[in-house]
Amino acid sequence: MAAPNQFPGGNTLPVTKVELAISCKGLVNKDSFSKSDPMCYLYQQNTKSKQWIEVAHTETINNCLDPVFTTKIEIDYLFDEVQNLKFVVSDYDDHTSDDFLGCLECTLGQIVASKKYTNKLKGSKKDCGSITIVADEIKDIRVAIFAMKARNLDKKDFMGKSDPFLELWKKNTDGSWSLAHRTEVIKKNLNPVWKPFTIPLRTVCDSDMDREMKFVCHDWDSDGSHDLIGEFFTKMSEIKNSQKEFPCINPKKKSKKNYQNSGIISFMSCKIEKRFSFLDYIFGGLQLNFTVGIDFTGSNGDPRKPDSLHFMNPNSPNEYQQALLAVGAVVQDYDSDKLFPAFGFGAKLPSQEISHEFALNFNPQNPYCAGIYGIEEAYKRALPQVLLWGPTNISPIINHVARFAAQAQTNEATPKSYFILLILTDGVITDMDQTRAAIVAASHLPMSIIIVGVGEADFGAMEILDGDDGVLRSPTGQPVARDIVQFVPFRKFKKVGHEASGYALAKAVLAEVPTQVTGYYRSRNMLPGNFAPE
Repeated sequence: MAAPNQFPGGNTLPVTKVELAISCKGLVNKDSFSKSDPMCYLYQQNTKSKQWIEVAHTETINNCLDPVFTTKIEIDYLFDEVQNLKFVVSDYDDHTSDDFLGCLECTLGQIVASKKYTNKLKGSKKDCGSITIVADEIKDIRVAIFAMKARNLDKKDFMGKSDPFLELWKKNTDGSWSLAHRTEVIKKNLNPVWKPFTIPLRTVCDSDMDREMKFVCHDWDSDGSHDLIGEFFTKMSEIKNSQKEFPCINPKKKSKKNYQNSGIISFMSCKIEKRFSFLDYIFGGLQLNFTVGIDFTGSNGDPRKPDSLHFMNPNSPNEYQQALLAVGAVVQDYDSDKLFPAFGFGAKLPSQEISHEFALNFNPQNPYCAGIYGIEEAYKRALPQVLLWGPTNISPIINHVARFAAQAQTNEATPKSYFILLILTDGVITDMDQTRAAIVAASHLPMSIIIVGVGEADFGAMEILDGDDGVLRSPTGQPVARDIVQFVPFRKFKKVGHEASGYALAKAVLAEVPTQVTGYYRSRNMLPGNFAPE
């Protein structure tokens, strides 16, 4: 049974769709008496079966080696997945099988991060030409923001009160109605003031300001048999930027003598705003700067022994490697130089210093590794050079990344740098108070923190850092400005085969990042780099 404020089927964000425009230059000529007649097929790799599935194809352009295809291809975009794509360009032939001209494999993340992505086609010849893919998001970025209240609602309950909630319904083109939003329930109140709510304009009225909308007020009942209080109809063009009032009419009472209404429902405000998406910021030039911190404390076990969490099995990556490669494979597409700082903590260095923030490549002036596999190689080389020690302190690495995020916050007039810190650890941290303070400070910065618990330790105490179950506070009581931490134990995602484990882990830990990014820039009223203030 749903609780008063927890109806089944809550609002979820729709999948973002992007539109791909494709062109080629310098294609191979396969025809004897004319030029090739190219068309382009798009395939997407199934994440589980690894099979390539055709998504769509362009039109054929006759007699052309530099085609600009007019057919745009729509595809779902998911930030938290690596979406492998294959573009196959063929010379179309009516009478025989098509001739292969060249192909390109890349990820949708690479295309989106570049917005205009160009690369060489691969084929039987050394020079098969090039392909360019331009990505644009398909959407209306406007949202409607409602603040509503009611007065003098009908009494529906035995004790003389009601438990009112509102539903907003959109009228479809075929005349049917679809539920667009449901508010919270306000218990035992005939004059409720509901929390403001925000809905994409396309969800409210398909972006049609004159499309009819219906507001329905119910009295909530625990058995689900909610009683109708009343309803009214309006349009966005009527209520936009207004404080209108509407009589709440119960159709069953309408014919009764002296019936006027079942209460009055008012718009305290109704605004339409542009609500920029994660892709708007990426298209506007935002880069995601990825940093990794790896736990080198003694509780991981002797790396030379198979039961160690750091043991290097030549046939299967350990959990540290799996988590690094899974999360890094997604994030790396959004960083143009692919150079990532990587650190270790909790080790005794060759100098006998116990460090909680040492560069994996042992070059503190230049801790950058080339790509995700560069981080993995630095991790492998570092293991035999240090002693696993302790304690497990992660606040120094958080503060290290926060310093760079603070510089970006100070120096960047438009969003250019957002920082993501991945911390891989095998146990409960020992500097909890300092970590809480560091996270609260970082919550004001362009920064997100992902913590993955490796191994079989009890990570219960770590849940406090993830704000999903409550507001994280510093030891002095200061709350986080926004939720920037996602903590997950890796064992929750163990499946047969490390690729499946990594795929599930990446989806879990990265799902909140787009919302964290847009939430930060929205809180500072910062538009994407390619949008001018109105």
